[in-house]
Amino acid sequence: MTTPIAIGGLAHIGIRVHDLDRSMRFYALLGFTRTVGPVGPEPVAILDHPSGVEINLILNAPRADEPNVLMDVPAKHPGITHIALLCADIHAAKARLEAAGIAISGGPVRFTPTAQGIFVRDPDRNVIELHQRG
Repeated sequence: MTTPIAIGGLAHIGIRVHDLDRSMRFYALLGFTRTVGPVGPEPVAILDHPSGVEINLILNAPRADEPNVLMDVPAKHPGITHIALLCADIHAAKARLEAAGIAISGGPVRFTPTAQGIFVRDPDRNVIELHQRG
């Protein structure tokens, strides 16, 4: 067997969006702040979180009203269906999101005796899981 490539962790998550201001309002509720951008030919805005998670918002979705082809069409396509962010209290997060007018698209769901989560959609219908352990 060959030696696996040494991976040291997750560098960032790239999420395609249509409108930076609209997306920033959503991701700010989750504690993200924009640190760079938009920069580059795509262009990309870099968001950082105090937990160390970095999200790159790729600003090249041409239409705001398109479905999420991985989640909203009957045919199943390969790809990443969601990201899961660790959250200390999903019930408090659910209340905060609902107070901000953001619908919960799933959950709370108990995955195991020690893990549960809720699901929301960002303004471009990308799926975000808030995942609580314990």
